[in-house]
Amino acid sequence: MNLPDFTFSWSYVNDALQIAILYFAFYGILKAARGSRFGQALMGVGILFGALIAFTFLFNFYVLALIIRWILIYLAISSVVIFQPEIRRALATIGAFLFPEDRGRHTTRRITPELFVDCIFTLSKSRLGALLAFERAISLRGYETTGVTIDARPSPELLVTLFTAPLPLHDGGMIVRGGRLASAHCLFPVSSSSNLSSSGMRHRAAVGLSEETDALVVVVSEESGRISVAHNGRLIRYPDTSDASREALLRWIRKTMPQKKTTLEAIGEWLRRRRAPMGQHKTHDETGKEKA
Repeated sequence: MNLPDFTFSWSYVNDALQIAILYFAFYGILKAARGSRFGQALMGVGILFGALIAFTFLFNFYVLALIIRWILIYLAISSVVIFQPEIRRALATIGAFLFPEDRGRHTTRRITPELFVDCIFTLSKSRLGALLAFERAISLRGYETTGVTIDARPSPELLVTLFTAPLPLHDGGMIVRGGRLASAHCLFPVSSSSNLSSSGMRHRAAVGLSEETDALVVVVSEESGRISVAHNGRLIRYPDTSDASREALLRWIRKTMPQKKTTLEAIGEWLRRRRAPMGQHKTHDETGKEKA
């Protein structure tokens, strides 16, 4: 009787590794492209050519299958030109992840996101047009060179002064790095999206910068004082300055300013967590007299 051969083969490991690499590669591409112009085009082209390939193989149309293969090759080459901003942004994100940049000596420990929200709402109430870009993983130093270096602590009075016309720095965008105002009067790329045909230059510049970087860009309309947020190529407009809009803007800015706790703050928070259950147990003992 012949027994099955269970001899270990490295070819199985090789196949498994290739499948895992392809899976994570496609998963990463689809996750990064989700919701973007590149993702929508990729999904549409994938569905269209997938249906055509299945159709040609089902009816044995070998000539059409050969033509579709050549079209896919030329389409892959042309996509590098068509989706150049998206590809450049993806490569910049990978580079920022592998080689994180030192943000300087200043930290966000004493500068809170609430301070920036107060500054932005002050600009909104004053009907002053403003454009603020909060730097995240991808560096904005290339755009910073087009403006004037400030390196100042934010305050409502300072931002009102800087964005008041006809002062020299009121036009252009402001870059925020590490919780500080890094530079003003910066030039940002302008988006060519057809969805912004009725929007002003500030909103188009905000979306343009968010298309090429992972920055969070906040816009204040000069005409209405309306606040908008651009991120990942999308523009979110807030209708008013209500508490809901303030909380939404605060959540956005908190993502760009991770608060680093000192050792004493971490120890204090740990002690408070340890003390809370003890207090609850003590209250329970005082109210329940039957317990010792």
